[in-house]
Amino acid sequence: MWVRTDAPSRVEVLGHEQPTFTVEGHHFALVCVQGLSEPTPYEVLLDGEPTGRGGTIRPVREDAPLRICFGSCRRVAPHHPPYTLRPDEDGRGCEWDALRALALDVRAGGRPPDLFLHLGDQVYADDVDPATLAFIRARRDTSVAPGEEIADFAEYCELYRNSWSDPDVAPFLASVPGAMIFDDHDVHDDWNTSATWVERMRATDWWDRRVVSAFMSYWVHQHIGNLAPGDLGEVPLWAEARAGEDITDGLREFAYNADREVAGARWSFHRDLGRTRIVVMDSRAGRVLTPGRRRMLDDTEWRWVEDMSQGEHDHLIYASTLPVMLGPALHMIETWNEAVCDGAWGSLMARLGERVREAVDLEHWAAFRDSFIALEELMLAVAEGRLGGRPASVIALGGDVHHAYLARGVFEGAGEHAPVWQAVCSPMRNPLSRREQRAIRLGMSRRVAAVARALARSAGVKPTRLGWEIVSPGPMFDNQVATLDLDGRAARIRIETVDERGLHESYAQGLAPGPV
Repeated sequence: MWVRTDAPSRVEVLGHEQPTFTVEGHHFALVCVQGLSEPTPYEVLLDGEPTGRGGTIRPVREDAPLRICFGSCRRVAPHHPPYTLRPDEDGRGCEWDALRALALDVRAGGRPPDLFLHLGDQVYADDVDPATLAFIRARRDTSVAPGEEIADFAEYCELYRNSWSDPDVAPFLASVPGAMIFDDHDVHDDWNTSATWVERMRATDWWDRRVVSAFMSYWVHQHIGNLAPGDLGEVPLWAEARAGEDITDGLREFAYNADREVAGARWSFHRDLGRTRIVVMDSRAGRVLTPGRRRMLDDTEWRWVEDMSQGEHDHLIYASTLPVMLGPALHMIETWNEAVCDGAWGSLMARLGERVREAVDLEHWAAFRDSFIALEELMLAVAEGRLGGRPASVIALGGDVHHAYLARGVFEGAGEHAPVWQAVCSPMRNPLSRREQRAIRLGMSRRVAAVARALARSAGVKPTRLGWEIVSPGPMFDNQVATLDLDGRAARIRIETVDERGLHESYAQGLAPGPV
């Protein structure tokens, strides 16, 4: 149970106590509650005094159906115009909040998920909500960089507080387990797109403070809550935090090293829910950006992903903020661009390619081809049962791209194997303009894909084993949330969009045989 307090305290939940730890004058606690077998209401006590804050803990049972909801890209704004308008109608418009709609549905008696996966852009450090903007303007001169974006740890704390304290959303977060992995906007748009981007940002006089504060706040607000209690002992500084110490200096040093050294920290993690394993991969902070040797994950972290892929599971789920199987045209454009950046068309075009890579966000798994091939081979090995028992399904989850779709993977020359799927759901609240939607539809176009495929071949790019077909009715652009229902070896995906009336099912598909 993650708790933030106004002052140093002893936090108690169901008889389990933990002192708060301190970071830059802010106080937090993570209370590990064990031994529950049935849904249990709880209240948070501070120094033995009731707070009136609490919820219900619902332990996962191995023999019970499992529900996992997921989504990404959630801007925070009031629930009235102009914020509920379309972005084409008003620059502040972001329509309706799918997470809030799901929370209201659960409060009205709907079944709560056993886990909510927040797949990136939980907060927008470069496009803050109105309340956080007022906080920033009251404390510093916004005419100086980074302007009206987040500058330091205190502003990050305010950003997270405003993102999570909506009176309709907060009770949901207090009763539904969450797991989170950051993407670029949790830090900055295009974060770690390329080595040239990193060099340019580090040359500014404000970036170091921003990125160190980003890692510090992520460690506090997201990372430590991702791990099972037995895994927390592996987290740097957890022993000091558990003892209630002020970890500011140590956390700041750790955060700086995490930015400067790719192998300095592992943000990827896994969750076992009954016989389902979820492997959440950090596709942003652990990148190797050296041209010619680009990797989505460094070698050490990739070996960890391989280790987590072994065993007996009904379903194995890989979660990444970035989709593995993009629209076919966009996928080929990204593979072409990486080859050009690596010199396939000469040094001048390589420099131009790097600019294009950053300008149009060519940074998904396809743009890290070696990692894409390694992941496709790993998913096939799991699906064929070569790393343990053959699961009923292998499912990749993604966000980031501000549209939703379902794709089924097809492996050239493969034998019998479990079905392999890619389910993408984005955004929860940050829709694209109509112009941006047209660009995405082009990325799904077969004609454009044929041209992009020819470009990729001309740059020396060879086909991979993994192909896929988009089985959903094209890209879905509304604010939305996805639900994965698992019952034994059966699986089903449902995508729901939101408007002023609430959630509405827009697409559903069985992923593994059997009723759910």
